[in-house]
Amino acid sequence: MPGPRSLAVAGAFLTRLPLGPGASADPDALARAAFLFPLVGAAIGLAVGATALGLAEVLPAFIAGLLAVALELALTGALHADGLADSADGLGGRDREHSLAIMRDHTLGTYGACALGLDLVVKAAAIGALAEGEELGAIVAALAISRAAALPLGRYLPYARSGAGTGRLLSGKVGTGSFLLGTGLALAIAGAAAGAAGTALFACAVAATAVVGLLSLRHLGGITGDVMGAAIELSATLALVLAVALAG
Repeated sequence: MPGPRSLAVAGAFLTRLPLGPGASADPDALARAAFLFPLVGAAIGLAVGATALGLAEVLPAFIAGLLAVALELALTGALHADGLADSADGLGGRDREHSLAIMRDHTLGTYGACALGLDLVVKAAAIGALAEGEELGAIVAALAISRAAALPLGRYLPYARSGAGTGRLLSGKVGTGSFLLGTGLALAIAGAAAGAAGTALFACAVAATAVVGLLSLRHLGGITGDVMGAAIELSATLALVLAVALAG
């Protein structure tokens, strides 16, 4: 039965919080804890959303959103933002091997810079707008369901690289039970936090994850840790944008 250690393992994988020696895990332990990813995302969303709502009382909404996004980046070590940037750069590769080499290079390219800049600006604007409307639940829901994006990618798509990497910790190791439990948990959190809109936000995240997965399969032959990060980041941002549209 999953317990506090499983939650610590899931939290350590998705954040840079010091969760103690018990949070270190082998791939099997991480795969078993993966269904708790949405719960970790909800906690991040609560911290980010509460910060945005508090700052929106004294600052313009967009600045409040920017500072809230900065908090998310600090909590996660910008892992997912980095994955989005690297994945965008990889799309410019001549072939599979060239794309994988580009994604492993720490240099930020034009595609990556544009994708990252647009994503962070849009996310900040969306969080700011939701904070101004006191829509804390929508922020919690969006960040919770986005963390579930790693589950179908790890369950159904192969690892694209021949060597080690972050994505290999989950690729081919997420069981059907963990996938179903995590997906159900994400949907439940979305419904509890955002009400009727939660289902729409969940569907948006599913669509974003499917597109990222299909593009990765086509261009890379599978997934990498960067691809998982990109799916999480895009799912969160698009769900936030949809939440703004629905709230308006």
